[in-house]
Amino acid sequence: MTTQTGLRQFLSRIDGQSYKAYKDLERQYHFPDFTLLIDRVQGDPFASPSQCRVRMPQANAKLPKFLYNSSSREVALRDFLTRQCDRVAHSLRQKRGSGSSGLIAISQPRQTILERTSAFVNDDWVEVRLVVGLPAFGRRVAGRQAAEMLCDDLPELIDQSLRYSALDADAVLRHVEVAEDADWLRSHLADRGLVAFIADGALLPRRSGVDDRPLADGIPFQAPVALRVEFTCPNRGRVTGMGIPAGITLIVGGGYHGKSTLLHAIERGVYNHIPGDGRELVITNPTAVKIRAEDGRSVANVDISPFINRLPLGHSTTQFSTENASGSTSQSATIMEALEAGTKLLLVDEDTSATNFMIRDRRMQALISKDKEPITPFIDKVRQLFIEHGVSTILVMGGSGDYFDVADTVIAMQDFQPQDVTHQAKAIAQQYTTHRTAEGGRQFGTFLPRRLPALQSSEFVKWKAHDLNAIVIDREEIDLSAVEQLVDPAQLRAIAATLVYLQEHYLNGTHTVTELLDYALSDIQAGGFDPLTYCPPGDFAHFRRFELAAALNRWRKLTKI
Repeated sequence: MTTQTGLRQFLSRIDGQSYKAYKDLERQYHFPDFTLLIDRVQGDPFASPSQCRVRMPQANAKLPKFLYNSSSREVALRDFLTRQCDRVAHSLRQKRGSGSSGLIAISQPRQTILERTSAFVNDDWVEVRLVVGLPAFGRRVAGRQAAEMLCDDLPELIDQSLRYSALDADAVLRHVEVAEDADWLRSHLADRGLVAFIADGALLPRRSGVDDRPLADGIPFQAPVALRVEFTCPNRGRVTGMGIPAGITLIVGGGYHGKSTLLHAIERGVYNHIPGDGRELVITNPTAVKIRAEDGRSVANVDISPFINRLPLGHSTTQFSTENASGSTSQSATIMEALEAGTKLLLVDEDTSATNFMIRDRRMQALISKDKEPITPFIDKVRQLFIEHGVSTILVMGGSGDYFDVADTVIAMQDFQPQDVTHQAKAIAQQYTTHRTAEGGRQFGTFLPRRLPALQSSEFVKWKAHDLNAIVIDREEIDLSAVEQLVDPAQLRAIAATLVYLQEHYLNGTHTVTELLDYALSDIQAGGFDPLTYCPPGDFAHFRRFELAAALNRWRKLTKI
């Protein structure tokens, strides 16, 4: 194993040589307090930065065991260390030549606490995974600058990021305790018959559609008395807030009063949030899936017959496939795919839904008879879903009071504050009957196992991710811009690698979609993401089975076979 001094001497020796001389760096280096492992060296100063790992023994890091003595705390501690490393790396960053020369960076977290591949902790060591831009002038090695970066800046970064003595002890404890309380609450929702909880004092509004940080002058959330519940968390102690019970819940109110803001917070409540985010105690059933219309998406062999039947020209709706779905067929498919993946909570906003999928009122029923209309609206299926399959729905609805008839709970938002108006809504429903005819039949329908066609495996499959919008596999783009519960580009990178892994190992035409999801997540649980890539990844984050299913279901290659 080469020492820190040996690394410095080597970099000095190759100064001015062709950039390819850096390739010999791929090995381990022993520093006084840690080990540096350079896993991949970039081939060019303008290429993707080199990948490395730094592993420090716990004898030097001295991270207290109580910070990672549970799965919840371990994930949060790893997230905190990533953030600490990112902050210090920014302060040390220098431009040292062409391309990405001088870059030292780690995966950059956002507002959520996710299980990441950027940092690992156990009783023996702590590890962070970094990228470095090896310095060059033109395409010549800048050896002196590389030595300063790897032998001087890197040790300073590690000292300030991994040693417990250099960390803000109160901040790191708060980070893990906030995550632990959120996980505890999420695990106790079902015991109380709830699907979501929003704590008093939560700050739900965000700065903008592209800035997920809390709005500085946002109005703190306050639960209505009728829906107020209380929990005693392991760390924070007593908390109160609004509990949303299982069943069908409507969120109503005038425009710009906070309906969609509340639903957006609920959809993100499947994740834990960092201290100060405002949504630390906005907690949602972990299987919740946001449903929306998505014109133009591809659909592969989905049984949408509970919602759509008797299509023109005899097209099947029990094995429905298309490369260009309409609003109603896409929303039907997304619901059936979510049910297939195991959701117990659907989240729907009328603003992003197909109108003809959501409601068909009495007047339209009178004009267009049922035998001429293939769509069964959601209003006639939502209660069947709950009664027969235990699937709840939270629905933002500002334009149709017909849903009062099927709702269990009605929450009105006024000036960003909730009110329980269930009794008023039910009284209105009795006073102003709709006289519409229910079109859903007696039962919701069955979820038939679905198999996807086989995909031919390839030894050299290239993939990349585009922020939160899409992943590209062998030049084919999978559009994920409408999958609203993806919150970090690191999730998309991990999903892309997992899809390639599925193609190589399981997409042979014999497994159901449920089995494919189970196999992938079981393998990742057992071995992590390292076996999925040729180089240990430092920029992946764990995802839910529902977002993996969403990507798999939007892979157009599967509709072309």
